[in-house]
Amino acid sequence: MHEQPEHAPYGPLPEGGTVRPITRWGTPVMHRPQEKVTSYDDELRALVADMVATMYAADGVGLAACQIGVDRAVFVFDCPDESGERTVGVVCNPELELPEGKERNLDDSDEGCLSYPGAFVPCARPDTATVTGTGLDGQPVTFTGDGLLARCLQHETDHTRGTVFGDRLPTKQRKKLAKEHDKLVEAYPEGWPTD
Repeated sequence: MHEQPEHAPYGPLPEGGTVRPITRWGTPVMHRPQEKVTSYDDELRALVADMVATMYAADGVGLAACQIGVDRAVFVFDCPDESGERTVGVVCNPELELPEGKERNLDDSDEGCLSYPGAFVPCARPDTATVTGTGLDGQPVTFTGDGLLARCLQHETDHTRGTVFGDRLPTKQRKKLAKEHDKLVEAYPEGWPTD
């Protein structure tokens, strides 16, 4: 059981979901913009509960619906910011706001993806980010963060748009990422993390 931060601004993440196999890069659903969430119902709640269970089983800090094979623009996260403070959330139909001009500083930390497991390479992204969207009940939500949280918000919003972080890498870094991934392929069998 994962203890969720008490200050979760929009309620705790739903529990009781089923861990599902993680969908890998190369699967069509991973590489196209996801369908907008239009119904905030029991089906959405069940999907999000499964996403949460799968994220924790895979030791991830975020997971988008396409990563369990579902074409829906929603992601979940439980991620620390620069200071180590954790934020949890559910964001449907996310919109990303990034700093511009003098406010924009890039962070070139390592990034990985549960849909391309085991491999990490540096990926430059703005060091702060804000995501707006709707929560599980259709209410407006806004999350702002720095550090790993900023990276997570950008990475998961990308997934809802059909972008994987490998798409953002120069060729040399992409090759390095593929090499790392291929070395560890046996550690992450087809049905991972359900196996």
